[in-house]
Amino acid sequence: MAIKFQYNKTSLHQQEKQLKMRVRTLPTIKSKESALRLEVKKTKDEVVKLEQKLEDGISSYQHMVGLWNEFNPELISVKDVKLSTKKIAGVIVPVLDKIDFEVKPFSLFNSPSWFSEGLELLKVLATTGIEAEFLGLKLEFLEYARKKTTQKVNLFEKVQIPGYKDAIRKIKRYLEDEESLSKSSQKIMRANIEERERKEKEALL
Repeated sequence: MAIKFQYNKTSLHQQEKQLKMRVRTLPTIKSKESALRLEVKKTKDEVVKLEQKLEDGISSYQHMVGLWNEFNPELISVKDVKLSTKKIAGVIVPVLDKIDFEVKPFSLFNSPSWFSEGLELLKVLATTGIEAEFLGLKLEFLEYARKKTTQKVNLFEKVQIPGYKDAIRKIKRYLEDEESLSKSSQKIMRANIEERERKEKEALL
């Protein structure tokens, strides 16, 4: 990104203002990037744990596979999922508050004795699965924000701050050269005027 500027004092003040603003903002953006990086790592670890918990839960009931053929899956369904949002390092992410299940009535006398336990197991497995999905969604939000923040840090550090510094240096050098040239011209003009005055005085004598 090329920094646009003109070789005058107004442009110099503008470049200095832009540089100061970026130098002042950079530490804040770096802190945000660091916080997001930590949160991304933490959330990734949580996702792995939940996925493992779900896998372990399913595996622990493999011996009951035959019994599940007797189970009616329509007995239980997810009725409602309550959500909220919260800010993490300035990023709004979804939060899973509560999962409501709807369990249809069934006869305890005509159904196998393990149906009640099976319903509770399905609630646990479904809750873990939904929590893992939401953590995955939270991770996407955080990853996107971290990526954008890292891009901004790089833009400030590697492009804009060096660019404004370079522009300021060029403008200052130009103005200094212009001032030196102006002083030299004034000296020559003064010398010429003094010489002319001297000759005029000599002519009068």
